[in-house]
Amino acid sequence: MSRVVVVGAGAFGLAAARELVARGLEVVLVERGRAPHPDAASTDLSKLVRGDYGVDVLYTELMERAWPRWHAANERWHRELGRELCHETGFLVLSSEPFASGGFEHDSFATLEARGYPLERLRGEDLARRFPVLARDRFVEGYVNPRAGWVESGAVVEAELRALRAEGARVVEAFALASLERRGGRVVGVRARDGVLVEGDAVVLATGAWSSVLAPGLAARIRPSGHPVVVVRPEGSERFEVPAFLPWAADIGRTGWYGFAANADGLVKVANHGVGLSHDPEAPRVVPKVAVERTRAFLRGALPELSSAALATTRLCFYADSFDGDFLIDRHPDEPGLVVATGDSGHAFKFYPVLGELVADALLGAESPYLSRFAWREVGTSRVEQARCRE
Repeated sequence: MSRVVVVGAGAFGLAAARELVARGLEVVLVERGRAPHPDAASTDLSKLVRGDYGVDVLYTELMERAWPRWHAANERWHRELGRELCHETGFLVLSSEPFASGGFEHDSFATLEARGYPLERLRGEDLARRFPVLARDRFVEGYVNPRAGWVESGAVVEAELRALRAEGARVVEAFALASLERRGGRVVGVRARDGVLVEGDAVVLATGAWSSVLAPGLAARIRPSGHPVVVVRPEGSERFEVPAFLPWAADIGRTGWYGFAANADGLVKVANHGVGLSHDPEAPRVVPKVAVERTRAFLRGALPELSSAALATTRLCFYADSFDGDFLIDRHPDEPGLVVATGDSGHAFKFYPVLGELVADALLGAESPYLSRFAWREVGTSRVEQARCRE
């Protein structure tokens, strides 16, 4: 194998392209619009970086594998851009109920503590003193995980695309994928609606929320869902800056709410890691007014100073939800030459530094301690990661 076509320039596709180039393969990366595409889930202000996964140690281990690579990438970005894009600020986990076994907060704390993380446990008045922007008496317990933080995801994609081009990969933009190209019972490329054909020895399909309509069998395994993101600009934003405040999750397994500290522009992003909206990814992406009102209602009870802050922007972020919340990274069982890399389920970007390794191993048939979890599997019981609200 010498030439690979990667479809989709989001987290999965870009990571795969960079890793495959590093392994000596020729790569053509095709993107349906401009790259980075403004509608891609990864083209965003920020994403959380955390190893807090309840009792699911596999993802914690995967995050531990990713952290040194985030640090190495930061060194490179600092040389190239004069700034870092991944910020290990810490992560504040909040609960309005006492920690209880089976809950995300309790189980994450127990897992990380057992692995030697220097967590800071906070209760009642300690929380109020440490983070005065929190509504008094709303949260009774919490902890800070210092080995966590956030990443400027959209800026990362831009930087990594520049690096990929500099490494000699070809990036084809405005490629409106129409079909997979098959020859001799094998996938050998992709064809655009205007007839343009891009061929290779294999194809990696990393098209996120669009995956379910592009390959046989994916519709039963991947469901697109839209998740409103609300960004506000509070007066006195320094009260929400690190270290006075941190990226956070508030009863996230029960309510879905999470957000960030103020960034360098004084913007605070708030979102909900929940069921999301049933929405066609091709349809106009408009955040319903009721979603903004719901966010403000939450903020009135949890972070009251943000509840009346000026609205800066909104965004509908699309997840590619697998039926069981796990990624789907494998050779397609019925399409020789095709590898699928999707199923982010709203929690993949933090693993960007290791996603490429996973996809390349799947493509090349290399051994991996993780791929059995992410392999093609029969549709079974629906589940989500422990941090995700089911309601």
